[in-house]
Amino acid sequence: MHPNAQFRPADRAMVETLVDEIGFGMVFAATPDGPRVAHTPLLRTGDGAVQFHLARGNALTRHIAGTTVLAVVNGPDAYVSPRWYADGGQVPTWNYVSVEMEGRVRRMDDEGLMGLLEALSARNEARVSQGEVWTMGKVPPGHLAKLKAGIVGFEMEVQAWRPTFKLSQNKPADERERVALGLEAEGSRAMAQLMRDLVE
Repeated sequence: MHPNAQFRPADRAMVETLVDEIGFGMVFAATPDGPRVAHTPLLRTGDGAVQFHLARGNALTRHIAGTTVLAVVNGPDAYVSPRWYADGGQVPTWNYVSVEMEGRVRRMDDEGLMGLLEALSARNEARVSQGEVWTMGKVPPGHLAKLKAGIVGFEMEVQAWRPTFKLSQNKPADERERVALGLEAEGSRAMAQLMRDLVE
């Protein structure tokens, strides 16, 4: 989390929406073999927890049950050039959106894992615009059982949310707009839009 409090949004619902919309992140933990990270789909349960699954052979899988981990979801990011400011005394920086979630992890049972897989596929299939919606029922049961044996489900009870929305809030409105125009011209439209929509 960025140390500047200006970059910490107070709107928890907006932060949770970001996690839902992106739906993918990284899980970090200390292990006996050193620090490790896994990249995984993330699903908020709506009651303060986040679920995910890892390959059985992943370096984190055998270590994280019962421990505290850090999950991170990254949103848009973009380089900010000093040339976009009217003030010639500026230096380069980077605008970005990120959410850190810290919490204790428990291993899910088979029923919980199946629920996670069904919820993940339903949510993401709804985003695909072409063709017939895919469901877990399309996989032959024996094959599905073999595939499920290769992964482990986890649920993290989120005890701390640490979001950073660094969107040039520390600059005057006219300078922010110059940055937004510069970002748009370079193809970073999502970041420019966030700067306009989320900064008053």
